[in-house]
Amino acid sequence: DQLFENCDLPIHLDIGSARGRFLLKLAHSQQDWNHLGVEIRRSLVVSADRDRDLLGLKNLCFLYCNANVSLDNWLSELPAGLLRRVSIQFPDPWFKRRHRKRRVLQPSLVCSLAASLQPGHELFIQSDLLTVIEPMVQMIEISGCFYRPYDISSGWLAVNPLSCPTERESYVLDQGLPVYRALFSRNSKPIPETADFEAACFQIYDLQ
Repeated sequence: DQLFENCDLPIHLDIGSARGRFLLKLAHSQQDWNHLGVEIRRSLVVSADRDRDLLGLKNLCFLYCNANVSLDNWLSELPAGLLRRVSIQFPDPWFKRRHRKRRVLQPSLVCSLAASLQPGHELFIQSDLLTVIEPMVQMIEISGCFYRPYDISSGWLAVNPLSCPTERESYVLDQGLPVYRALFSRNSKPIPETADFEAACFQIYDLQ
């Protein structure tokens, strides 16, 4: 209720919202949702907040936040069922092996999202880099908490299920390059044991 005019609307959480232009468009077109962008670069949050205020969007908020440090406490305070959709789009790749521990999708974040999303609620990820998105998909799948609610025999989703592309998505598609997308739904399985899950994830990121 400190973030949104109508705090009863379902929440879409966008992790790594950058300058916020994607959410600015989406919040305007989906006014029956509240939209929250979290971003680790403070200057981008300040700019995004300024644009939101200029547009008068009461269903949109941006927070300066390290998703793997501060987000878990915030999610744990949410009323059950309020978080309906999470998106992680074109995250920083952190190519070097020693930097992979900085990638946004970490075991603790997967568990936090699984704990906050009720069955049927969605987690959407996309990237233009297979080396980034394939480990994300593996991590989500081995958690056991999510399934893909569509036929995956054809591989990646051909169309973005959200109504607005990000700036990066538009740029990549304009270059005639592929975008890799995966949509997951929460199932009813319990959160995995932390130690075993982390060990498996560290193998995916080749951190052991």
